[in-house]
Amino acid sequence: MAVSSEPPLPATAHAKPGPTLDTHPVRVPLRWFRPTIRIRLTLLYGGMFLMAGVVLLAIIYLFAANTLKEGTLEIQVFGTNITLGKANCHDLPSVGTVNDINAAIDKCLRNQRAAVLQTFLNRSLLALLGLTVVAFAFGYAMAGRVLSPLGRITRTAQRVAGSDLHRRIELGGPDDELKELADTFDEMLDRLDRAFESQRRFVANASHELRTPLAINRTLLEVQLADPDASPELAQLGKTLLATNERSEQLVEGLLLLARSENKIVDKKPVDLAEVASQALDQARAEAQAKGVEIRGVRQQAFVQGNGVLLERIALNLVQNAVRYNIKDKGWVEVTTEPQQDYAVLIVSNTGPAVPAYEVDNLFEPFRRLRTERTNSDKGVGLGLTIVRAAVRAHDGTTTAHPREGGGLVIRVVLPRDKTTNEQATQDKTSITAQTDTPPGTPTPG
Repeated sequence: MAVSSEPPLPATAHAKPGPTLDTHPVRVPLRWFRPTIRIRLTLLYGGMFLMAGVVLLAIIYLFAANTLKEGTLEIQVFGTNITLGKANCHDLPSVGTVNDINAAIDKCLRNQRAAVLQTFLNRSLLALLGLTVVAFAFGYAMAGRVLSPLGRITRTAQRVAGSDLHRRIELGGPDDELKELADTFDEMLDRLDRAFESQRRFVANASHELRTPLAINRTLLEVQLADPDASPELAQLGKTLLATNERSEQLVEGLLLLARSENKIVDKKPVDLAEVASQALDQARAEAQAKGVEIRGVRQQAFVQGNGVLLERIALNLVQNAVRYNIKDKGWVEVTTEPQQDYAVLIVSNTGPAVPAYEVDNLFEPFRRLRTERTNSDKGVGLGLTIVRAAVRAHDGTTTAHPREGGGLVIRVVLPRDKTTNEQATQDKTSITAQTDTPPGTPTPG
């Protein structure tokens, strides 16, 4: 066997290079040294305390030096005569023994020391009082500067509460707790904005997808009912299905309107509440006459900021509800509007069946009626008052209801008043005369 005389190669000569390790240390940000609010407030108030201590010490030193200078007792001895300078020692004996003179001088020194200390105390208290006022003013200014980002966050949150979800805080400055809070709030607003936008798209798509098949069903049923050769049984079935389809359409419209009313109103315009109520009464007048219900009430001009369509829906739902749930003979519905100092009020009251006070709140729940859990009537779909409450909340208003003595309800809607439009209308003398509904056959006053 031949043996190679070449020296053996190192073991690593033909080995593949392995992965190399980075020996440079990874720099991890030290969050302890962030300029946090806690550290900044600690440095701020510690520095203020140090500065206040230095100033107070300097003032006290100056007062002490001045007081000691003014209260120094000078004693001059000329042979047997003793003269005291800058001292109010009026009881020193002119002649006497050494002990008597020493006792008098000691008493004078004690009195002078007490006077000096009292002067020093008075001046120190005045200095402390002045420094306290300055410290409070400076601390108030510095606290406002430190907490100003919180005010910006609060103002943005208030604007967002008005459904302006497109606003962001975008807080700058050091990476502290307030900036972290603002960034978190901005992220939350982004998610809310996307969620509400998705909801709006869903409502629009559902409106189209649900209305179309119901409209087709209604058309087919109406065509079938128009056929003169249809049997009576088929015609009756068609009428029943048509009524059911109409009820489904009302339910879909109510649900979509309820979803729309749950959002805050962004695009607000001045709307006269009296005009809205009058339009609602015009739409419900035929139904009221058919049921023998009298419509009355005085409506004064009262402007509010809101959406005219939703405000009209509020009034229309209240009027229709008052007309449909009324008594058969000599029933009435009273609709009034009145401006107050800061609010515009719409009041709808009616005769009707007695309503227990404990069941009034249930009437505003979806699909709830008096003494029934689910809707089983042809008077509506059970969303009228629910839509009213949602639309009033969207306008930053309140809805209250209470039973009327003798039967029926009194529903009161309070909305924030548009003072600018009301004042302008008063200045221009364009106020509309209050509209009054009177029963048929009653002469209208001139």
